[in-house]
Amino acid sequence: MSQRTNVSYLAAITMVCFAPLLVAEDASVGKDLKATIALQGQPCDQVVKSKRNGDSDYLVTCKDGHRYHVFVNAQGRAVVEKQ
Repeated sequence: MSQRTNVSYLAAITMVCFAPLLVAEDASVGKDLKATIALQGQPCDQVVKSKRNGDSDYLVTCKDGHRYHVFVNAQGRAVVEKQ
């Protein structure tokens, strides 16, 4: 086998092994974002999409169509802004 083929197999094996971990991490982040939104008194039945903009800074889309900017401000408090 060539070195290129070995790299392809290694990449495939890595994706198969670590993909479930990435999905689990996304689910965990979604639950945390949903809880943060709820604690701020905003409606969100289920997080369907979240985009990480930076450390503790997310753009969240909920199943019911609501969109929020969730971030931690300079004082260390969680902020939820409706978009």
